[in-house]
Order: sequence, then C-alpha cells, then structure tokens
Amino acid sequence: MILRDATAGDVAQIAAIWNPIIRDTVATFWPTERSEPEIARFVADRQAANHAFLVAQDHDGIAGFATYTQFRGGLGYAHSMEHSVHAHPERRGRGVGRLLVRAVEAHARLRGHRLMIGGITGSNTASIAFHAALGYAEWGRIPAAGWKFDQFHDLVLMGRDLSV
Repeated sequence: MILRDATAGDVAQIAAIWNPIIRDTVATFWPTERSEPEIARFVADRQAANHAFLVAQDHDGIAGFATYTQFRGGLGYAHSMEHSVHAHPERRGRGVGRLLVRAVEAHARLRGHRLMIGGITGSNTASIAFHAALGYAEWGRIPAAGWKFDQFHDLVLMGRDLSV
C-alpha cells in the first residue's frame, strides 16, 4: 500500500468509491453524485489551498482517499481542520482508513494546524468507533443537522488535538 497525492488520473476511481457512498448511504449528507470534472476540481482546489487530497493505492488500484480543509471559514478557524476519509468497500477493515487519517493529520500538523475534526452521521456507529479508536473524542452532537433520504440525521463532531 502506498500513499500519494491524488492526481487527475485517479478521478474515475475516486468517483467509483465516493458516488455509491453519496447515493446509497447517510455517511455524507451530500445529496447528489459528483461528476468526474467536479471531483477533479475538488482535488485541485484542495491541493492549491495546501490541504491534502491523498489516495491509498494497492495492487488493485485506489483503496481509499482522504482530504481535509478548514473547519469553518474565517481567520479565527485557520488552524482547525476537518477531514473526510473513505475506503473502497472491499478494502475496509484492512487499515486503509487508519493510514489515510494519520497521513492527513501529519500533513496538517506540518502546516501548523492544531485540530482535526470529523463530522460523522450520528447513526454511523462504525465511523464513530473508528474515530474513537484513533484517539478522537466526541466534541459535540447537533440533533437533526442533516437531511437525507427524507429524514433528519444527527451530526456528531469528533476531534483530536494535533499538538499532543
């Protein structure tokens, strides 16, 4: 397994991982699948802002991806980041997610960022447990913050201080 910056050549494989998650789950509240040009712009924009967009690649292709960006707008939040991490369904449970989260944390830490936050759907107990196992603590829960599949979903904010 190698970690590297995402490239335009990875966009189709990123879409193949991301779009079923968008379409079929509440792991993200994003309502519509992302086109390949949209993903390419997303990757380029993150990298241009000096925020990572990484892929984990194995012998079968892209096993997962992770990225981060500023948690909220404005200079007061300039050192608080929020990540997103997704593994290919056939590669989950093999350490891909852990490898990617640690890599985006290291990337952010080297750029002077203090906090890494994950926004997780309240019913996504697997992601909550995953983050807890990586040292993330629940920092807040916002009832009915997201809307998808004709119902409201809680948002759980889990975070980790990168300075310790």
